[in-house]
Amino acid sequence: MGKLSSTLWLILLMLPQQLLANSQFNMREGVTDISNNVYQLHMTIFIICCVIGVIVFAVMFWALIHHRKSKGAVPAQFHESTKVEILWTAIPFVILIAMAVPATKTLIAMEDASKADITIKVTGSQWKWHYEYMGEDVDFYSILSTPSDQIANQAEKTDTYLLEVDKPLVLPINKKIRFLMTSDDVIHSWWVPDFAVKKDANPGFINETWTRINEEGIYRGQCAELCGKDHGFMPVVVEAKSEADFDVWLANAKQAKQQAAAADAALLDQTLPKEELMVLGEQVYMASCAACHQPTGMGLPGVFPALKGSPIVLGDIKDHIDIVVHGSPGTAMQAFVKQLSIKQLAAVITYKRNAWGNNTGEVVQPSDIQAWIDETAEAKP
Repeated sequence: MGKLSSTLWLILLMLPQQLLANSQFNMREGVTDISNNVYQLHMTIFIICCVIGVIVFAVMFWALIHHRKSKGAVPAQFHESTKVEILWTAIPFVILIAMAVPATKTLIAMEDASKADITIKVTGSQWKWHYEYMGEDVDFYSILSTPSDQIANQAEKTDTYLLEVDKPLVLPINKKIRFLMTSDDVIHSWWVPDFAVKKDANPGFINETWTRINEEGIYRGQCAELCGKDHGFMPVVVEAKSEADFDVWLANAKQAKQQAAAADAALLDQTLPKEELMVLGEQVYMASCAACHQPTGMGLPGVFPALKGSPIVLGDIKDHIDIVVHGSPGTAMQAFVKQLSIKQLAAVITYKRNAWGNNTGEVVQPSDIQAWIDETAEAKP
């Protein structure tokens, strides 16, 4: 078994690095200078460990074969050999230094987020990411877009199963991008293997990291910190564009936000029919609420309250608007005021008050949502 192990190590050492890089079992080289440095560091240390293993096992088996008792070998008697002690201290010390120098350089480079061209605030929430382009007035939530029938094993899963979102984070190549990481609730971790970036997002704290992407493309990652029931449904998708294409995208994103604000303003003087609000409300509910409260509105007993027959849903309409708009502190109920438009908020509240047999007959208009937002904003100190 020992000979076989040594032979396997030797074969592994003889494989070209490119073959190892393309293996699904090895670390990725990635598309940034840092990720490449991390890969080279990983391979360097891996090869050093392999060489040590081969030498140690070779000496051990050579000694077992050539100095075994059946050949009449007599063990040497020596104690407190200064030369041997110096040797087995010096060699590991030199090996550790050989590992420590490149590792330290890489770690220092990974922590240097200074002189960034773009700063993006990344906020983790259960279970989505919020991206804010600092100084650009562009922000959005990125939510899992894998169809529910795939999750329920009712349809064939795609290659990007649970690794696709409605709005990817768009970044330019050849620019230093600084990330500010935080969280709205629990600890999350933003991880993109191709960037060699993995940084915790802690509530109440700001962590910092950075990247510079060398190649255009779509890169996928996940939340790498167990953050609750839907931890596995919190992917990261980054679309890297050329600098020119990114500038066009950013301009379009700003224009889209302005148009959305204008559309919301136009809704304030409109009265939308209940039927339209119910259709939109069901869509919003399935995308934003069903993961916790379930498609049937029955919730998860002891974890998430039922909405069917709920005192809040059937009670004062202002209390219902407030908890959807501003959330409930200390619970998993998020504030949706920045996640949904006033039309979507009005629609989902109308849907909840009339679905699953609640049948209050009440209709919430976008103007009601905006009025409550303005009223509660004025009430804050």
